[in-house]
This record gives sequence, C-alpha cells and structure tokens, in this order.
Amino acid sequence: MSRIVSALMGLILMIGCVFFSVQPQAQALGFVSASVLGERVNPADKVLETEYGQKIDLNNANVRLFREVRGFYPTLAKIIVKNGPFNSVEDVLNIPDLSERQLAKLEANLDRFTVTPPSDVFLEGQERLNNGNY
Repeated sequence: MSRIVSALMGLILMIGCVFFSVQPQAQALGFVSASVLGERVNPADKVLETEYGQKIDLNNANVRLFREVRGFYPTLAKIIVKNGPFNSVEDVLNIPDLSERQLAKLEANLDRFTVTPPSDVFLEGQERLNNGNY
C-alpha cells in the first residue's frame, strides 16, 4: 500500500512540475526574467564615491572619524559634531566659544574637510557621538 501511495505522489509531482510551471506562462505574457527595479545600490557606497570618501564631511561624520586629524579627537570633534550642520567648510570657524588653539587647529586643517548635505544614511539614530565601534 505504501509503495502505491509513494508512486502516486511521485507521478503527481512530476506532472505538476511539467505542466504547471510558472516560467512558460510568464514568457507567454512577455515577461522577462531581468529585474524590473534595476540594480540595488547601497546609498552609503554612492556617497563614499564622492569627495566624502577622501575628506572628513563635517555634516555627516561621526566623532571617531576625526581621529585621523591630530588634536581633534575627542574634544574638538565633539564640538564640531554638536554645532553642525554647516553650509561651508569655513563655517566651522564660526563655532562659539572656541579657544585660540582650537581655531588654529581648524584653520590649519580646513583642506582636510568637506561639507555635503546631511544624509540619513550617516545620521540615523544617535550614532554621531558614539557609533559603538570599539
């Protein structure tokens, strides 16, 4: 009895695979198998292809990225992050209550910074001050 049931199930499975395949129906309607939505692109990768990948973006960088610049991490970096967004790189010099030494460090490193519009990709959550990378 179990052999008959197994053979019957196998026959039904084979008939289902041959006659009820979705692919021939889709081809008959003119559908193609290529994705209609196009290539999926990570928004962060797209931004990193710009100047943002080579310089520190004052509007989108977290505090840890300022470790690349001597004397900025953590104090001056935290001040910059809290006082953004900026319209231009030079706007960082207008932050109130900066010491002369901090202003001198900023002026000496202006060429290492860039400014792009704030992006949700990099600003999502409260990760600009502590992104949890230890």
